Amino acid sequence: MLKYCSIGSGSSGNCHYIEYKDTGILVDAGLSGKRITTGLDDIGINMEKIKGIFITHEHSDHIKGAGIMSRKYNIPIFANVKTWCAMKDKLGNIESNNMKVFENDKTYSLGDVVIRPFSIPHDASDAVGYNFYTGNDKMSIATDIGYIDDNIRRHLYKSKLVILESNYDPNMLMMGSYPYSLKKRVMSEEGHLSNEDAAKFCVELINNGTERILLAHLSKENNFPELAYETSKSILTQNDIIVGQDVKLDVLLREEVSDIYKVK
Repeated sequence: MLKYCSIGSGSSGNCHYIEYKDTGILVDAGLSGKRITTGLDDIGINMEKIKGIFITHEHSDHIKGAGIMSRKYNIPIFANVKTWCAMKDKLGNIESNNMKVFENDKTYSLGDVVIRPFSIPHDASDAVGYNFYTGNDKMSIATDIGYIDDNIRRHLYKSKLVILESNYDPNMLMMGSYPYSLKKRVMSEEGHLSNEDAAKFCVELINNGTERILLAHLSKENNFPELAYETSKSILTQNDIIVGQDVKLDVLLREEVSDIYKVK
């Protein structure tokens, strides 16, 4: 069965671990190399199991530890061409055989896992989310989303497990210390997904086969876990969806390694 664990999730750093049989995959490495290896050690993962690091986009909270992880453990890094062009100088020297390029909306295999990157709207060179398939099971990761478009719907529907951005509370953002230009950027169609917008999309996901949702990439300044959770729970309840019965809902934390979730 597919397994998922968050090593850390938030506006200050992101790293996801996916496992199936003998194949381990990291999605993003936006934490220090030490924190990533410590987090993996905490869940009993040997670095030799990691077959690749898949990058969503070039922002530092998604690539900070990717270069050192690749060099230290000889791990290939996968990204599309525009993301490679934007992040290459930030990673340090990467062995040419560890620089892997994919095209969005095409399907690839790595070990026992089938992977499909798909485009998402965000203010990066060419940001992506990911589908992971094994047999009849499917899970997906989609964070750093300006808005929910039909391409995201097409790729996330029928995913049993979805890691979905719930980045900010609009009231906290508007009352907070960010300069107005940054507030506009966060709220734009190339920015991030608010708690309410994430919750409304959760309704769609549940109605299209999703059994568990993990709210991810919470802003340090403009959100907190209880608020993200209660916003989603409230909107789900308004739509006659019972958390714990119709769907399992959790929040991924910034500083903590999550539970191991199984897709079966």
